[in-house]
Amino acid sequence: MSGKEQDNAHGEAAQADAENQMKPAVKKRSLNSQIANGAAWMIAFKMADRSIGLISTLVLARMLAPEDFGLISMSMVLVAAMQLLVSFGFEVHLIQNPDAGRDQFDTAWTFTVLFATLCGLVLAALAPFAADFYREPRLEMVVYALAFGFALDGFSNVGTVAFRREMRFDREFKFLLGKRLSSLVVTIPLALYLQNYWALVIGQLASTALSVALSYYMSTYRPRFSMKAKLELFHTSKWLIANNLLGFLSGRATPFLLARLTSAQWVGTYSIAAEIATMPSNELVAPINRAAFPGYAKAAHDLPTLRDTFLKVIASISMVAIPAGVGVCIVADLLVPSALGWQWLDAIPLIQVLAVYGVIRALQTNIPYVYLALGQPRRSTIIMSIQVVIFLGVSYPAIVHWGAMGAAWASLGTAIAMIPVNQGMVAHCLGLSATQFCRPLVRPLLASAVMAGAVLAVKSQLVLRHVTLDYVLALLLCAAVGALVYVVTAYVLWRLWSRPGGAERHAFGQLENLLGKIGVRVNLVR
Repeated sequence: MSGKEQDNAHGEAAQADAENQMKPAVKKRSLNSQIANGAAWMIAFKMADRSIGLISTLVLARMLAPEDFGLISMSMVLVAAMQLLVSFGFEVHLIQNPDAGRDQFDTAWTFTVLFATLCGLVLAALAPFAADFYREPRLEMVVYALAFGFALDGFSNVGTVAFRREMRFDREFKFLLGKRLSSLVVTIPLALYLQNYWALVIGQLASTALSVALSYYMSTYRPRFSMKAKLELFHTSKWLIANNLLGFLSGRATPFLLARLTSAQWVGTYSIAAEIATMPSNELVAPINRAAFPGYAKAAHDLPTLRDTFLKVIASISMVAIPAGVGVCIVADLLVPSALGWQWLDAIPLIQVLAVYGVIRALQTNIPYVYLALGQPRRSTIIMSIQVVIFLGVSYPAIVHWGAMGAAWASLGTAIAMIPVNQGMVAHCLGLSATQFCRPLVRPLLASAVMAGAVLAVKSQLVLRHVTLDYVLALLLCAAVGALVYVVTAYVLWRLWSRPGGAERHAFGQLENLLGKIGVRVNLVR
């Protein structure tokens, strides 16, 4: 071989080595980009979803009484219990397993149909006993109606799972938004006409029927009855079933105990307070988690990439969840009169406590997806078991002595107690140090503290009459001040930290592009 040929060979080898070294980085950037794109679609859906939900809640809260919402909350305890029997986690397996095909999809759909139908029948049989237990005769007919909807929902097309598996979140966006709109267009007109809890019941039934139809319209997949993959699916779902059971005990224990120990009014008040308090933080986080899981599954065999992706996701979550929760906490006294009405004033202290709980929970909710991606759902079961034991141990005496407020403090106390447990296990799993996990939280916490101080200073200067309009204007003013102060403070802190890459750089880059489109030329990230 001539010297020139040797030089060419060495050059080609060096180029190949360089390309091989770049592959992990390219793969990592590609995966993070897919997750970021998916999160953007899912956040867009959640913004639309919660806007629709907020409009629906506010309108319905003014037309219906807390007692109506409490009645539905009582019935949903039974519905949630039945959902445990059909929540096998098949969707998780179909996303995680790259080899899942028609046999797995058809078997998952078949089991869902069979168990949903069976559980609908069981739910209907329990209706009279539920009415006797809660000492609420109206509950019987409500449960009958919801039992039918439960069975119907089991026939939804399993093919829509492929939207997430293939990270086609634009399709997922259209599908989920269509489901949400179907509920709105039915429930509010019914509430205007009926003026009672049946508007909520019939609206939910109509929404379920339209959602099932939409699943077959959006996906070309046509499931067939099959049991070919039954052993494979059940082998991977046993821990997920346990997690669902524990999640039910943790999530439904509060309305169950409040319904038994207090009244329908307090159940309704707590339900609305919890929804309002956790809506901004958790509902913004849910789409990030939804987009992150398929990405985690793709990176499960590359621990450094998985660790890097997880930290970027936590940074994104903290950037939206912390200011959202803090903001709701400090404006709750303005939010309730202006949004819900004067009859809901008892919800103010509940919202303030539950907003803090919502922030802590939001920062922890992404961790189980790491375990699922790694094929280690047992870790989530251990975490949930500890959480349920703590919560049940403190919630019952707290509700007996302090009612709904005791339930709120029990939730917050449990969340705080679980922080070292959650962080210790995920740190061991991913090889994370405490510093690595906490670093993404520092700037959002500092910026949120500055925001809270600014909003409280504005509130201290306000003199409000007992008029709804005054509270609406005050709420809008405080929200605008809070948002502006948070963004400016977060940007200043990011610059002081030498402009690190990650969620903040992406967010400020998007802001720069947005401002450029409206003719404002600024250099934010360079």
